[in-house]
Amino acid sequence: MPELRKDPVIGRWVIIATERARRPDQFAISSAQGPEEKPCPFCEGKESQTPPEIYSIRPNNTAANTPGWELRVVPNQTPFLRIEGELDRTGKGLYDMMNGVGAHEIVIEANQHIANICDLSPEQIARVIGCYIDRINDLERDQRFKYVLVFKNYGWTAGGGRVKHARTQIIATPVNPKRVKEELVGARHYYDYHERCIFCDLIKQELASKDRLILEIDGFIAIAPFASRFPFEVWILPKKHSCDFVRQDPAQRAELAKILKQVLQKLKVGLNDPPYNFIIHTAPFRRQKLGYWKTIEEDYHWHIEITPRLTRVAGFEWGTGFYICPMPPENAAGFLREVDEAKTYGTK
Repeated sequence: MPELRKDPVIGRWVIIATERARRPDQFAISSAQGPEEKPCPFCEGKESQTPPEIYSIRPNNTAANTPGWELRVVPNQTPFLRIEGELDRTGKGLYDMMNGVGAHEIVIEANQHIANICDLSPEQIARVIGCYIDRINDLERDQRFKYVLVFKNYGWTAGGGRVKHARTQIIATPVNPKRVKEELVGARHYYDYHERCIFCDLIKQELASKDRLILEIDGFIAIAPFASRFPFEVWILPKKHSCDFVRQDPAQRAELAKILKQVLQKLKVGLNDPPYNFIIHTAPFRRQKLGYWKTIEEDYHWHIEITPRLTRVAGFEWGTGFYICPMPPENAAGFLREVDEAKTYGTK
């Protein structure tokens, strides 16, 4: 019988459609699907094909916008939000408006033409994580911005476009995203009643039951969330409480790189290299003012959400806000635990 499950953080209900459940191999959708790949402007030697870099890692101190780099950050050529200008908040009757001010950057994760970040070394992935932290810290200095979202679109159906070069997008916004607000409100309500972080309690329960545990490596765990929205959805959480992604030291970055690589390799090997999105949810910038959220340090817990794009959201989901997931997360976690990520893709 189908189950209704409630997300303990934001209170959203999902339907686990057990009667529609399929074997894991029936979900496989290759990231190779989609139109023919375009020439890549992100490889080393193509620096003139991107906007001028705003950040780079160059071990030999080579000149900006020339070869010799290991990682580059450039502005998006067609940004959703633009860095120039003032917010100019206005109202027209009951409608609120402001200028589309923000930042939209592309992190080019490696100079090699590699599509999936899991094919980079753990050291390279740790370097990418360090770049995320540096860029968030830099963007925080701009008083116009309230939040920075780090996200990856891998594969055509996940919004990855026609260039298959490993990259991440960073967008700074002048408002807090609704999805993050829902988590912040849910976490605070739980803390007000229990005086504990809901994510910390979730981690303890998942470690005790192990039903939805996929990996536990050093200071991090990867789980299939109880109220998964999508088949094989994965959350990665630090076991030690922290509301801010940017507070990781080099050792923690190395640990995160290791578990992120293994999770994404399991998805690649076990599900035929599927398209996916990953999103980092961290606490917003705190500006001291009336109504400042005093408990956010204790009640919120940063995490990464990875969602393979194996099913489509249709009319019922759009009309109700429910998600329908045809794979119980316990089955998804069990399958991924058994996947040997050391195997070569395509040799399951």
